[in-house]
Amino acid sequence: MAVAGPEAGVPGPGPVVADLWDAAARIAPHVVRTPLLHGPAVHALDPGLLLKAEHLQRGGSFKMRGAANAVLALGADRLVTGSSGNHAIALARLARSLGIRLTVVLAAGAAPAKAAAIRALGAQTVQVGGGVAEREERARALAAEQDAVFVPSSDHPLVVAGAGTVGIELLADAPDAETVYVPTGGGGLLAGVCLAARHHPVRVVGVEPSRTPRYARSLAAGRPVQLPPSTTVADGLRGQRPGTVPYPIIRDRVDELIAVDDEDILAAAALLHRHGIDAEPSGAVALAGALSAGRRERAVAIVSGGNTPARLHAPHRTRTPAEGDGITVSG
Repeated sequence: MAVAGPEAGVPGPGPVVADLWDAAARIAPHVVRTPLLHGPAVHALDPGLLLKAEHLQRGGSFKMRGAANAVLALGADRLVTGSSGNHAIALARLARSLGIRLTVVLAAGAAPAKAAAIRALGAQTVQVGGGVAEREERARALAAEQDAVFVPSSDHPLVVAGAGTVGIELLADAPDAETVYVPTGGGGLLAGVCLAARHHPVRVVGVEPSRTPRYARSLAAGRPVQLPPSTTVADGLRGQRPGTVPYPIIRDRVDELIAVDDEDILAAAALLHRHGIDAEPSGAVALAGALSAGRRERAVAIVSGGNTPARLHAPHRTRTPAEGDGITVSG
């Protein structure tokens, strides 16, 4: 495998719609096309809510898409990332199968089960005492020290394009959807869905934890702003500042940004569990947003991840995509 210098990991011009289709072709051998599942009714009279089941993705989350697109396109043999867990789990799976050396920088408060899963997959981990901003700074420095490529969890054109394949599949399978609810942390998934929906009439709604509404605050201010470290239960959505790559894409296409409290997130996760879907809190944020909105519409909420402690502690769950969970797949 060819070695790429650290500059290969630096974000360049933002991706365009065609890059999503290139990503879909590139990552096809490494991901599964996740189904749309019938979800719980948001309102007794609504036409039904669908769930894009990225908790069934390889590696347990949508992060496999962006990670695979970046790794395969960059062709590096040494990688460094900063991650709350799911992006690093995806990278670690790929690194192990492709013979790549990976170092992961974790912020304070990273989920112990995810950190253990990353190490079990063969990656080296380094922990910093601060939040996501300090984590990213340390990861960039390590990449320079190790002559490795830095692959951020969201702020990279290749990562955004890979995440956008979620939107391509979703809109193909539910072309009449009126609204898509997207969990929003670093913004890679929301930006990718915005690109996929650029020429589609669907409403795109980003859902942020109320403790860390970095995109809503930034759009209101007219510029990216940095928030203090957060302690939200949605550990994958604790980013402090919008990404350079996702921010303009989201600014130019998102229809609405809404915030949900931790209590709403945990209630949505519990509802999914009762519905047979083992989502982690971050993966339930979009549903929490749909429930909070309470609109009678044809909508899709993205269940972005299912790496719960119970699932991560089951050895086979780190090697294969999750099974079908017994839910009826929409036709």
